[in-house]
Amino acid sequence: MYRFALEKLYKWKESRRRKPMIIEGARQVGKTWIMKEFGRIAYEDMVYINFDSNSRMEELFATDLNTDRLIMGLELYAGRKINPDSTLLIFDEVQEVPRALSSLKYFYEEAPQYHIVCAGSLLGIALHGGTSFPVGKVDFLRLYPLSFREFLMATEGERFATLLDRRDYSMITAFSSTYIHALKQYYFVGGMPEAVQSFAEEKDFGEVREIQKRILLAYEQDFSKHAPAGIVPKIRMVWNSIPSQLAKENKKFIYGMVREGARAREYETAIMWLCDCGLVHRISRVRAAGIPLRAYEDMKAFKLFIVDVGLLGCMADLSPRALLDGSRLFTEFKGALTEQYVCQQLKAVEELGVYYYTNDRNSCEVDFVVDSGERVIPIEVKAETNLRAKSLKIYREKYSPEIAVRASMSDYRREDGLINLPLYAIEELKGEA
Repeated sequence: MYRFALEKLYKWKESRRRKPMIIEGARQVGKTWIMKEFGRIAYEDMVYINFDSNSRMEELFATDLNTDRLIMGLELYAGRKINPDSTLLIFDEVQEVPRALSSLKYFYEEAPQYHIVCAGSLLGIALHGGTSFPVGKVDFLRLYPLSFREFLMATEGERFATLLDRRDYSMITAFSSTYIHALKQYYFVGGMPEAVQSFAEEKDFGEVREIQKRILLAYEQDFSKHAPAGIVPKIRMVWNSIPSQLAKENKKFIYGMVREGARAREYETAIMWLCDCGLVHRISRVRAAGIPLRAYEDMKAFKLFIVDVGLLGCMADLSPRALLDGSRLFTEFKGALTEQYVCQQLKAVEELGVYYYTNDRNSCEVDFVVDSGERVIPIEVKAETNLRAKSLKIYREKYSPEIAVRASMSDYRREDGLINLPLYAIEELKGEA
């Protein structure tokens, strides 16, 4: 299995302005694996320390944070020398010892020669919960489930992913059936590394579904174990409502679907907790199409997508038989899987701000609008080959964007600034932007 995030870690290693690296992301998206794999292939040695239930590390970091003293303690714990030029220091579940997070400031200021990467399944909660470490003293990398391109590399081979990167659409169209077949599989399997690895080796959808159920159970256990007791029921209610929220024609999050008569103030903390864990993507509405889009964000109107399309299918009890039924999988519960898939791929593209657009009369809704930093690109998502996009037409007439994208099952075409981008090539939006 190959993760494109490894390329970012290589750049980090070679940077003269390198700071301790914090890898963020939901549980089981592969943070521990990528840190160890990076240590294996890029360094002569690595020292891996898991801070979960580690009393020795709690004691080591409990007193002063002098870096010479900390390195000596880490060497004693690991039983070998830590060479700053050739050893990767890995701090896993680092949020369990908050002073270890605080120490990153001192490693950056006093001992920048050491290569340190950190991660934690609930690191986002720790960071937003007041854990002390200075902004500007660490680098961040967000890790998501495997993207469709990474899934292609794991299942069909690198050549198909490389062909997408080359954007040779005449050749891509010739092999569209291969891409569509792989995309159907991805809708079911998703991008959680354990599920992808199992599928790549066994091609057993039943085993994939069991893995997904175990992951979802682990998330439910995290709610009870780590969230404040008072909001645990609300977290569960919000989480379990997401499939039905996305099954609506209008996928805007409705509090009344969580519980009849529910109000925003009752569930805001629960939603924030799920966002901080990396389990949901909150996609806000924008009222206009200026740069930056954030300036036009309507915080009261939003959609919630979960971390992975395969997990959404599991929550909705999607049958593997849907894979065999033509394009049914793409249109399943009003295209919810397709919109979830597009959201997931857009979030994996670095430096894209992702929103959705409706006008003031709600007579025009564009599924996604993205801010590349240089331009705003509207994206209409079509689960089938039907290319009629009334809202996109209204949006283009009003804002005259340089390019607009219609993501569908049809082949690539470009005409008068309107690009039809095949769903399986949606990551290549970065090349169009």
